[in-house]
Amino acid sequence: MASKSSATIEDVKDRETMYLTTKGRKTGKPHTVEIWFAFAGGKIYASHEGEHPDWMKNLEKNGQVKVRIDSVNFDATSIIVKDGESYELGKKSLYEKYYRPASKEVIDDWFSLSTVVELTRVIR
Repeated sequence: MASKSSATIEDVKDRETMYLTTKGRKTGKPHTVEIWFAFAGGKIYASHEGEHPDWMKNLEKNGQVKVRIDSVNFDATSIIVKDGESYELGKKSLYEKYYRPASKEVIDDWFSLSTVVELTRVIR
């Protein structure tokens, strides 16, 4: 693995969790959560089952977020994906990272009550 100062997303993609910081939609203060993630197709995916928690409500209002995975820190834009290629890739990559390879039917059933978020690193 690369040294801490030069680590990339590729170097930390197998870590268990990431820290996602959103801007509070009411307070404007940073709100950080530890969540599962998957890296696929150059994007990071996260999800949540059921009602949207605060972090998801925050990014719906302001999609500019901060991500920390181990020693890798970066700004990102976030969107909720509800269908299409990104949605399918996000579901598949998340399921297979934390469980095992599975059929589309199994993955679709698992995510039937979930929301998928796609994060794109902001390059400066």
